[in-house]
Amino acid sequence: MKRKILFILLLLITCFAIEAQPVKQHGQLKVVGTRLTDEKGKPVALHGMSFGWHNLWPRFYNAGAVKELVSKWKCTVVRASMGIENVNGKDGYLQLPDWSKQKMKVVVDAAIKQGVYVIIDWHSHNIQQKEAVEFFKEMATTYGKHPNIIYEIFNEPDYETWPEVKAYSEAVIKAIRSIDTNNIILVGSPKWDQEVQLPAADPIKGYSNLMYSMHFYAGTHKQWLRDRCDEAMKNGLPIFVSECAGMEASGDGPIDHNEWNKFVSWMDDRGLSWVAWSVSDKVETCSVLNPSAASTGKWKTKDVKEWGIIAREALKKLAN
Repeated sequence: MKRKILFILLLLITCFAIEAQPVKQHGQLKVVGTRLTDEKGKPVALHGMSFGWHNLWPRFYNAGAVKELVSKWKCTVVRASMGIENVNGKDGYLQLPDWSKQKMKVVVDAAIKQGVYVIIDWHSHNIQQKEAVEFFKEMATTYGKHPNIIYEIFNEPDYETWPEVKAYSEAVIKAIRSIDTNNIILVGSPKWDQEVQLPAADPIKGYSNLMYSMHFYAGTHKQWLRDRCDEAMKNGLPIFVSECAGMEASGDGPIDHNEWNKFVSWMDDRGLSWVAWSVSDKVETCSVLNPSAASTGKWKTKDVKEWGIIAREALKKLAN
């Protein structure tokens, strides 16, 4: 009798764990109007954490860190940020493509196993169209059958014009859609994903399930950016906040708690998805971990910095 009761309890626990997985709950995402929705057309907002550049903090690109973010931080989405160029002497995708793809795939595979959504982020400020097309064709071939996947095809254009970014994006989107016709694609805009009024006035046409990424750092970006996004959404632009944080745009400086709370309330009011930056251990405000943090998760109180505590609590609150 006891064995039968134990079996039933284990079955119930297993069923609850499966049901609690975001991908099990929402299925294939799609864009309806300006909203991200589940497969039945019900609005959904994803919330999670972004890993830092893979070539600067490769030690966190593992299944244990993903599990920690899902189980303890309550992420419904994680973002794997593949650094494209050499940064601070650390080779990126252009120099080490096979190693870079291996690091990304570990995170993507772990996210699929955990039942959460995952953003494959081409983390660059420059146009590398040929390489991006080849990379995303491979990712679409490998992962396009999974509803977990979100493609972010250009992290942050900086000084490129919208016509340049649009032409690049159309080429990459065409490559992805030749293989994967369904999963969400995030498109960047000039000036670090803040000039969303430009694609709002001249959007990419001919493809479904496109959204436009917006990035903010609350210590630098204020009401003007929220107003700009409101106007862009009013004009029909679907927005996804794929990177955000509470300090200055440099990633350092003090946390502006007041502005961060305003942004969180604003995103929640509009049903916007957001991803906080970043899972890394650099000595800077935006890195959520201290160097003492284990690579594979199970982070203790002393391992998590102030910004990490704020981001984690915001994520847990939204999960309840």
